[in-house]
Parts: sequence; structure tokens; C-alpha cells
Amino acid sequence: MAIQQVHPKNKLQSAEATRLTRDDWLDEAFKAVVTGGFDNVKVLTLAEKLKVTRGSFYWHFTDHADLIGSLLMRWKLAQLELDAKLKSQQSGDALKDLDLVVDAAFLQAGSELENLRFEQAMRALSHHHPVAAQLLQEVDANRMDLFQSKFLVLVKDANQARDLAALLYLAIAGGFQALSRPTNPPNIRAFLRTLISHYLVAKQVN
Repeated sequence: MAIQQVHPKNKLQSAEATRLTRDDWLDEAFKAVVTGGFDNVKVLTLAEKLKVTRGSFYWHFTDHADLIGSLLMRWKLAQLELDAKLKSQQSGDALKDLDLVVDAAFLQAGSELENLRFEQAMRALSHHHPVAAQLLQEVDANRMDLFQSKFLVLVKDANQARDLAALLYLAIAGGFQALSRPTNPPNIRAFLRTLISHYLVAKQVN
């Protein structure tokens, strides 16, 4: 019985695939998006960053489109998980619970605004990428539902809660646009967060 020879190159790729996980590739792709948008996600460049051969990529993904689709889906699931956690937090103090949602929104931008930059790149991609557009619609709708549920406990009126949720979303989105400017005053994130909390949260109990 003949013994099948394993090509040294295949052995190398197998070892690389074992060393790296699917999430390692997705993490590196995420960094590439943060740095230069989705056009910056190139398999060969990612392989060089990870110090592996390009061939090892195909142990984890079918092709470049699979990588991008997986990256988008991972983002969506992370957002939905965060929103579900925030929605389940009910301390008995409705004002505190809503304030925690505002806190979480600004923390979600990332310590170096990396999550904010990723989402901005994803919104740009969504203009010509149907999957990205669909995932964004789902996440936006889920966020609005979260905001509305928290306001409803405070104001006891569904229409008012809906309107306040829309205003909060617009305020946070505007705050993120301000944060993404090349230069900002010191402590701008804390200032914006306090401003939104004061006028859109605390005012609801007056």
C-alpha cells in the first residue's frame, strides 16, 4: 500500500491554520477597516501582518467576500448582545437605567474610537453593499427599541418615548460625528455625554 506524501507547503499551511483562529483573521481585518476602511482589507496584507502565508487564509474563509461577510456579522451580533444586556438591566431606577445606556453608547465608541471608526466605515460601505445595509437596519432598529423601552418607563407614553428615543439616537450620532473630527478639545467625550444626559435624560423627571 502506497504511503501518501504530504507536501511541505501543505504541512506549513496546516500548522499556520492551527496556530491562528478565525477570530485572529477577523481581528486583523477589523484593524484594517479602522485604519483605512473596507478597501483596506486585503488578504495578502492581513497574512503579512499575521506572519503567515496567504494560503492559510483559506483554512478559515472561502474567499474575501466570506471574510467581509463574517466581519459584518460578528459586528452585528456584538451590537445585539450589548443591547440585550442593557435592555435586561432594570435596577428599579428608570433614570439611572437610561443614563447607563447613554454611558454604554459612548464607551462603545472604543478607547481609541476604533469601534466608532469601524461603524462609520460600515455605514459608508452600506451604500453599495446590501448585506451591510441590512445589518445596519437591524442594529439601528434594535437600538431604537432599546432607547424607547427605557424612555417608556420614565414618561409612560409610547409616542413620547418613541420621539425621545429618536432624539437620543440623533444626539449620540451627532456626538460621534464630533468625536471623529481630526482634533477636539480635551475631554470632549465626557462633555458630550454629560450634555446629552442632562438635556435628554435628567429633564424627563422634571
